[in-house]
Amino acid sequence: QVQLVESGGGLVQAGGSLRLSCAASGRTFGNVGWFRQAPGKEREFVAAITSIGSSVTYADSVKGRFTISRDNAKNTVALQMNALKSEDTAVYSCALTYAKATRNPASYNFWGQGTQVTVSS
Repeated sequence: QVQLVESGGGLVQAGGSLRLSCAASGRTFGNVGWFRQAPGKEREFVAAITSIGSSVTYADSVKGRFTISRDNAKNTVALQMNALKSEDTAVYSCALTYAKATRNPASYNFWGQGTQVTVSS
């Protein structure tokens, strides 16, 4: 079993930065994705990283502003978010899969509870 816990969310002004962290316990070695969901909208892919960090993928909306990384020694995956915009406001969740890391949330087996990110304009 895998447990995922996100942290680092909060309120930030537009143009600011936040760093989210996803801490994993249990069987942790897998591909990890970050997703977000704003009120009234569907869950949206943000970024993904393979199990050894050899490949990363980003949504076009965050490319160049967000960076995903992982530290397998600490069982953590981080999402550095810079140049935040009001449209980045959402609940951000990390997820883990032992299959291929895709943009489809249905590919992921384990999910954290999410952390709220609010960007004020």
